[in-house]
Amino acid sequence: MNLVITSMRRNAGKTTIIIGIAEVLRKKAGYIKPFGDRLVYRKKRLWDYDAALLTNLLGLTDNPEDMSIGFHHSKLLYMLDEEGTKKKLLESLSRIGNGKEITFIETGKDITYGSAVHLDAISLAEDVAGQLLVVLSGSEETILDDITFLEKYIRLENIAKAGVIINKVTDYDEFKNICLPRICESGIPVYGVIPYERTLRYFSLRSLSDHLFAKIIAGEGDLDQKVKDVFYAPMSVEVALKDPLFRSGESVVVTSGDRSDIIVAALENHATAIILTDGIVPATNLISRSNEQRTPLLIVSANIRRVSEQIDLLEPLPTGEETDKIATITRLIQEHVDLGCIISP
Repeated sequence: MNLVITSMRRNAGKTTIIIGIAEVLRKKAGYIKPFGDRLVYRKKRLWDYDAALLTNLLGLTDNPEDMSIGFHHSKLLYMLDEEGTKKKLLESLSRIGNGKEITFIETGKDITYGSAVHLDAISLAEDVAGQLLVVLSGSEETILDDITFLEKYIRLENIAKAGVIINKVTDYDEFKNICLPRICESGIPVYGVIPYERTLRYFSLRSLSDHLFAKIIAGEGDLDQKVKDVFYAPMSVEVALKDPLFRSGESVVVTSGDRSDIIVAALENHATAIILTDGIVPATNLISRSNEQRTPLLIVSANIRRVSEQIDLLEPLPTGEETDKIATITRLIQEHVDLGCIISP
């Protein structure tokens, strides 16, 4: 079975849904992400972050490098035409899907991504004769807009089967009672409605450090803490201290490395960690104090605005060590998704 997973918008939870379905089904699975959009460069090798993550979490034996055809529109447009792209896709699927009971095929950031290089969700589902699963999330209005757009403007007639999962629903009971009946009128099957789970929004400090390519100058042994909130501190220390989030003891504080007053206040208020921007190294006494308090200090070259943009784009996917998060994802899929409808012919 080939299952193409896409979304109408970025960060709807595609990869998380794949993890949950795979954990519940416990079938021999394969995974490909034909058009990578989360490029990682490690040890002179290129792969998609999600491919590497799923390889680790699902215990796959395939090489993450082989799970993507390409990463850049310009290169694929130059190298492959539509037929060539389809041929590469089917070769990859044949190799990775050989002997598998289910192969997950994840698209880029949304349903249209990769259209110019013939690797959008609809093209993928048609080329691999697969089922299409669309993940929706956002406000009630956004979800209604997306399901309506999907019904009216996305061609599904050449796809054997298509349906949606609605993810991260904040007011679960109200949504099911008021919005879901309207959504079901679209005629597109709804396989599940998953409530918002705040703990899934937490990510480890180590993941954040890797995402920002940060240099750790203190507290390196404490990077497995959960990041619950981020406080950006370009303001005066007096203003920062008035904010409960700054004083909560559960926030990562982001400030410039030359703001010793903010750094001292963050340490006194037991910040989870401190990210120092602009590549500025603080005074040695502050580094020593951070080590004594076991408060990680991370340095990045970007300014505070760029760091905020990077953190906003970070999807809090679980690592292999976060068994509690994986267990939560699995429970949500078990309780709120009809997998029988998805995997049935």
